[in-house]
Amino acid sequence: MPPLPRRLEAGQPSPLGASWDGLGVNFAVFSAHATRIELCLFDPSGRREIARYDLPECTDEVFHGYLSDVGPGLLYGYRAHGPYQPESGHRFNPHKLLLDPYARAFAGRLLWSDTLFGYRIGSPRGDISFDRRDSAAAMPKSVVTVDESPVWGDHRPPRRSWQETVIYEMHVRGFSMRREDLEPYLRGTLAALADPRLIEHLVKLGITAIELLPVHGFLQDRFLVERRLANYWGYSTLCFFTPELRYFADPANFAHELRAAIRRLHGAGIEVILDVVYNHTCEGNELGPTLCWRGLDNASYYRLVPGHARHFVNDTGTGNTLNLSHPRVLQMVMDSLRFWATAYRVDGFRFDLGCTLGREDHGFDPGSGFFDAICQDPVLSSLKLISEPWDLGPGGYQLGNHPPGFAEWNDRFRDAVRRYWRGDPMLRPEISARLMGSSELFERRRRRSWASINFVTAHDGMTLHDLVTYAERRNEANGEEGQDGTSDDLSTNWGVEGETEDRAINEVRGRVARAMLATVFISHGTPMLLGGDEIGRTQHGNNNAYCQDNEISWFDWSSVLVPQNEDEAAEMRMLTRFIARLAALRRAHPTLRSARFLHGRDEIVPGVHDTAWFDESGKVLTRTAWEDPVAQLLAVRRAAVLDRTEGAADITLALLNASATDREFVLPPPPLPWCIVLDTSAPELPEKELEGGKVTVPAHSLVLLAATARRAAT
Repeated sequence: MPPLPRRLEAGQPSPLGASWDGLGVNFAVFSAHATRIELCLFDPSGRREIARYDLPECTDEVFHGYLSDVGPGLLYGYRAHGPYQPESGHRFNPHKLLLDPYARAFAGRLLWSDTLFGYRIGSPRGDISFDRRDSAAAMPKSVVTVDESPVWGDHRPPRRSWQETVIYEMHVRGFSMRREDLEPYLRGTLAALADPRLIEHLVKLGITAIELLPVHGFLQDRFLVERRLANYWGYSTLCFFTPELRYFADPANFAHELRAAIRRLHGAGIEVILDVVYNHTCEGNELGPTLCWRGLDNASYYRLVPGHARHFVNDTGTGNTLNLSHPRVLQMVMDSLRFWATAYRVDGFRFDLGCTLGREDHGFDPGSGFFDAICQDPVLSSLKLISEPWDLGPGGYQLGNHPPGFAEWNDRFRDAVRRYWRGDPMLRPEISARLMGSSELFERRRRRSWASINFVTAHDGMTLHDLVTYAERRNEANGEEGQDGTSDDLSTNWGVEGETEDRAINEVRGRVARAMLATVFISHGTPMLLGGDEIGRTQHGNNNAYCQDNEISWFDWSSVLVPQNEDEAAEMRMLTRFIARLAALRRAHPTLRSARFLHGRDEIVPGVHDTAWFDESGKVLTRTAWEDPVAQLLAVRRAAVLDRTEGAADITLALLNASATDREFVLPPPPLPWCIVLDTSAPELPEKELEGGKVTVPAHSLVLLAATARRAAT
C-alpha cells in the first residue's frame, strides 16, 4: 500500500458505508448528534492502528470522507466524539472503537473485556461514569469489500406461489453438524446446504421453502461465554449487512459460498427465507457494551424512555429497541433488506418480533413507516414477508393486524392443535377456525388464507418428539436453574415423563404426533415444519435451547444414516415418508390449500357446499353440539372446483378423533365414491376405496377421505 495521505478528501455522503470505486474508498456514516467522527485504519492483522483521520465533511447529518489509493481488504473502525450525557440519551466515548453499521465483512472476533463498555464497570456511579480505556484491541474490525456484480448466469428464482408453499424452519449449523457423510469442514455451514443429499432430503419431504434462523453477524453474549455456553439461535445482531462467518466452510469466500447454496436450492425449486432481527441489537440496555450504534448516536438509533433518556424502551425483552421512527434508522433497515434481496437473491424474510417494527409513538400501527416503506418497495414487496406478530411492549399482541402482503406466525393455531390433540375440552369451535385459515383473524382488507402461517412446533419451544414425551420443561443445561423458557408448552407425556420402552405409550405418542402434523397440512393457510421433526429430533425436554450449540440442538441423523437400532431407524424413515405423503396430499387436493376463506355459502356439487361440519353421526353440527364441552370428535367436508371445463370437483372429508378410544363415524349425505387417502394411526397404509357408509377412526387419530364428483349444471 502506498504512503497514506495526511488528510481525507471531502468525498460524498452517499452511499452509506465504505465504497470502493477502483481508485479509493469513500466513507460515510450517519450521526445526528456527534461533533466529530474519526476514521481509524489498522494493519492487516487488526492489532495495530496505522492511521487516524477526521472525516472532513458532514452533510445532512452524514459524516463523510474519501481516502485515495486504498481498496478492498482495508481494516477500519470509527471513533465518535460528542457529549457523554446519559441523562440526555447521549453516550459518545471516542475511546471506544466502533463498527461501521454498513460493514459488509468483519476481521477478527470480539474479545470480552471491560474496555468494551462506555462506562467504568464497578464504579459507584454506574453507567453515568466514563471509561477512558481504549477498546480497539478487543474489537473486530470492519473490512472494505469489493462491490462487484455477482455472476448468476441464467438463474431464476422459483417464485413459488403462497398456495403451494411448505416452509421448513432450519438452523444452518444444527442441520448438518452431525452429518457423518459430509466432510468435517462442511458440517454446520451454508456450503452443506448445497450438498445434493441434503437438498434431496428436502425435496422428498415436499419442502418448497427453507426459513433460516439468523445468518447475519451476531454477538456471543458475555453472560453466555462466562457460562461456557453460546448464542446458538443468533437473535443478537452485531451487523445487519454481514453474514455470520462461522457458518461458512471458507470464510474468506463467504459471498460465493452463500450464493452457490442459494442457487443449488433454487435449482431444486426451494426458496430461501431469512429470519431477520431488526427490532433490537446486541448492545443491550444502558449497562451494555458500546460496539456500534450506541457510540455513533444512541439518541437516534434507539427508543429511549420519554423524560428518562438514560434508560431504554425495552419492548423486545432484550434491553433495547431500535427506533424505526427515525428516517435514518429505517433507511438502514431498508438498505439491509434490499442488500440481502439483491446481492443474494433471497426469496423472503421472517421478521422477528414484527410488532416492534410497526410500533410508532402512539403504539402499533399497520400503517407505520416500516410497513409503508416495504409495501411500496418494488423489490421487497414482491417477496415473501412473514411477521412474528407480537413483542413484550404495550399492545404487543397483534396477530391478524398486519397489512396486506404480510403473512403472520399463528400461535393461535399452534396452541389449538396442541390442546385439541391433548384432549382438552371446549375445543370444537377453536380447532375448526384454525382448520379454515383463521378467517376471524385474517379475513380483512382482501387478505388471503395464506397469511396464516400454521405450525405446531418452531425453534422456540419443544420439538414435536418432546411435545408428546415431556409434560415439563427440562432446561437445567441453560444455567438458569430450569426457570427459563415457557412454563407451559401445552405438552403431555402420555403416562411416563421422558423416554420409555413402553410400547403402548410410544404408540400413543406416535399417533398424537402424526395427528398434529396432519392437522398442519390439511389446514388452510401456509404450513410450516420445524426442521428435524421429520427424524424425531429431541432436545431432551429443553424448550429454550437458544444457548445450546451442541448435541442438544443439532439434528441427530445417526438413526437414519447409520442405524444402531433398526426399529428406531424404521420409525424415523416412516415419519419422513409420512410427512412427504402429507405434502403430496396437499398438492393433490385443492380443498386442503384454498387461498380463499370458505364459509359454506357456495354449493359446489348437488348437496355439497364448499364447507360443512358434522358430528360422528353424520349430522350437521347444531349450536348445542358446537358448544358441547366434552366433544372430542369432529368432521369437516370441503369441496372445490377441480376442473372448470369438465365440471369436476375435489371433495375431502377429514374425520378427527382426539379421544382415547376408537370411534365410528357415519358419513354425511350425499353418498360419494370415497377413498381413504390417509389414516394417521396407520401411516404406511395405502389408499383404498371405501365400502359402506361408516368409518372407524382409531383413538388419537385423523382419517382423510377424498372423492371426485361432477359439479351442478349451470
